[in-house]
Amino acid sequence: MRSRDDIPKILRGLQYLYLDEALHHKVFALLEREIAPKVNKHNGRPGMILWSILICGVLRLDLNADYDRLHELVNQHRTLRAMLEHNLYDEDRKYAYQTLVDNVSLLTPELLNQLTRSLLREGMFS
Repeated sequence: MRSRDDIPKILRGLQYLYLDEALHHKVFALLEREIAPKVNKHNGRPGMILWSILICGVLRLDLNADYDRLHELVNQHRTLRAMLEHNLYDEDRKYAYQTLVDNVSLLTPELLNQLTRSLLREGMFS
């Protein structure tokens, strides 16, 4: 990796998590249990899939970014949008600020710590 910026490094770690089937299953089982029941499906706003919530939450916490910066990144950063499963033809698909706040706030630092502890206990990474 040639970039010295922190975003590509974070995305590389998330890509590894996505491609490792056992790791992916473990993480998403916990996210389903902890986040999915809290998502309000009756609020009239488009929601976010768990993968997008995970990416945005990890970025927000690792970059110590506020929601304004996260909003700009998810709507403008080409590599990040690709990780969020948007292609060049999805340019019009934008994340609303409030959608980010409502969904990404569900991935708390405590939940990320719980994910990390769970993965370490299973010997998934060291």
